[in-house]
Amino acid sequence: MVNSATPTSPDQHQQTEFAERKAVPATERRERSKNAATGASAAGARVFGSQVVAFYFRAPAKAFFQTRVDYLAFARAINPRVQANEAWSWRMSSPGILAHAVHKHGWSFIPNHVLPPLIANTSVGAILYTSYLQTLSLMHVPSSESKKRTYPPPPPSKTFAAGFVAGALQSVIAAPLDAMSVRFRPSDVLSGRYKSMWQYSRLQIKDIGVRGVFAGWIIVSSFGYALFFSTFEFVKAQSYYGFIARYYSQRPVAEAQAPVIIPHYAIEPAFLMAAGIAASVAQQVIQHPVSKIQDVYYKSLFSLDKKNSISHSRSQILRNYYNTYQTTYKRCHAQVVRNGGWRQWLFNGFFWNTIKQVPGTSAGLIIFELVRRRYGDDLEPVRIEKDGRNLLLV
Repeated sequence: MVNSATPTSPDQHQQTEFAERKAVPATERRERSKNAATGASAAGARVFGSQVVAFYFRAPAKAFFQTRVDYLAFARAINPRVQANEAWSWRMSSPGILAHAVHKHGWSFIPNHVLPPLIANTSVGAILYTSYLQTLSLMHVPSSESKKRTYPPPPPSKTFAAGFVAGALQSVIAAPLDAMSVRFRPSDVLSGRYKSMWQYSRLQIKDIGVRGVFAGWIIVSSFGYALFFSTFEFVKAQSYYGFIARYYSQRPVAEAQAPVIIPHYAIEPAFLMAAGIAASVAQQVIQHPVSKIQDVYYKSLFSLDKKNSISHSRSQILRNYYNTYQTTYKRCHAQVVRNGGWRQWLFNGFFWNTIKQVPGTSAGLIIFELVRRRYGDDLEPVRIEKDGRNLLLV
C-alpha cells in the first residue's frame, strides 16, 4: 500500500512556520538578545571612542608628533587676524584660517599651498615606518614572516638598530623639508615673492644648495627614533609576554583541567597603550634637548645663508659653518649660565612638552600596530609554556 501525502493549504503552512518559530528554545532567543545588546554596546563604545580621538585631533598639529612642514603656514601668513594676534575664536582655528584663505584666493589655494605640505608630511611618516619594518625583517627572521603576532619577539638590540636605520633614512629624506620650514618667513609671502608652495620649495632649495639642506642633525635624531621603536617593541612584546606568563603561572589550576589558558582580552590593549606612552617619553628624552640646541642654531641660518651666497671658495663656506657652530655654542652656553646648568636648560619644559606629544605619538603607534596585524596572516596561534601551562595567544 502506498501512502499518499496529504496536501497542505497556505494557511496550514503559515501555521506550521509560526509553530516552528515558537519552538525555538528560550535560551537561544536570550542569546540572540544578548548578542544584539553586545553589538549595541560596542557601537556606543566606538562612538564614544571616536569622540575622544576627535578631541585629540582637533588640537593644533604642532601639539602632537612633530610635523616637518606646517600645511597652514601660507594661510596664517595672509590672515590678518593671525598677524594681529587676536584672541582665539572659530576664525582663528585651522578650518577658519583655511576658509579665509580659500575665500580670498579661491579653491586653487588648496593644491598650491596646502596639499604639498600634507603630502610631504605623510610621505616622511610612511618612509619612517616602512623602512623600520623592512630593516627589522632583515635583522630578525621571525619578523620577516607575515604573521599577526611575531614570536619570539625581536630583542631590543635589533629593534634599536632598525629604528636607528629608519630614523637616519627618514632624516635624509626630510632634510629638505626641515630646511624649508625653518627658513619660512611670512613677509616673503605677503610681498608676493612666492606664488605657491611648489615655487617656494624650488627656489629655497636652489638658494641654499645641498650644503644648506644637510647641515643638520641626522645622527642625533636617529638615536631618538632608535629609542622610540625599541621602547615600543619591548613594552608591547617582551613586557606583555613576561607579565601574562608570570601572572597565569601563579593562578591555581585543577589537576583534572587541561592547563590551556587564553589571557584576558583587555591585558594586551593595555600594554599596547603603555608601549605608545613609554615610546613617546623615551624619544623626548633625546628629542627635547636636541630641539633646544636646534632652535638656537636656526636663528643663525639667515645670516649664514647670506654669507654663503657671497662666498665663492669652498674653504670660506666651511669656515662660515664653523663660525656658526661656534656662535651656537656660545649662545647655548649663555643660556646654560642663565638657567644654572646644562641639565636645567636642556630639560626645561620637558614635562609639559612630553604631555603634549604623548597622545598623537601613541595614537600613531597603535594604528601602526593594528594595521600591521590587520594584514598579517593568522596561520596558527602563539603558545607560551610556563610551569606546565600553555598560554594561547589568539
